[in-house]
Amino acid sequence: MALLLCLSLTVALARGCLHCHSNFSDKFNFYRDHVNLKSWWVGDIPVSGSLLTDWSQDTMNELHLAIPAEITREKLDQVANAVYQKMDVLYQGKMYFPGYFPNELRNIFREQVRLIQNAIIESRIDCQRHCGVFQYQTISCSNCTDSHVVCFGYNCESSAQWEMAVQGLLRYINIWHNLVSPSFTCLEPPNLANLTLEDASECLMQH
Repeated sequence: MALLLCLSLTVALARGCLHCHSNFSDKFNFYRDHVNLKSWWVGDIPVSGSLLTDWSQDTMNELHLAIPAEITREKLDQVANAVYQKMDVLYQGKMYFPGYFPNELRNIFREQVRLIQNAIIESRIDCQRHCGVFQYQTISCSNCTDSHVVCFGYNCESSAQWEMAVQGLLRYINIWHNLVSPSFTCLEPPNLANLTLEDASECLMQH
């Protein structure tokens, strides 16, 4: 199992992820504008409207991620298209019986949250397929700007690769964070050859 070290992420109050998609505003403006045509019961209209209005903020509240919400453009497109498809099908129907329409919106919302969680976590897990520092491009869900995630993969096939990976990590820390000091003796030769995952993790945590 890879130890994923987030090395260049800024903590920020995020509003969700789907709102970063290029079609989000047009799609959800349409959904909100036509919500009054989807239920026989007038009580469903304000409930459904509130669900659509608060969609982005509620998404972040439900993600419960231990890592910042950074999603790749490819995965964002996949999630957005899946959500739009389900919403478009829901809106193709005529008026629904009381309670049905907001319940379906909640179901789509929960499925969207699951898809976003999986998309973000899967990208992090993919880091284990690499040896050493690895970077991939993302979109920050906090402000929809281009960002990137840097992590450290332990999938090294030889001691030589492992030594190069750790040295690359030290160079990265030195350049971007100015954290390397002479006390990092546990990550310097000749200790690298027999360094275990647990030893490396403990050393980095101590510094």
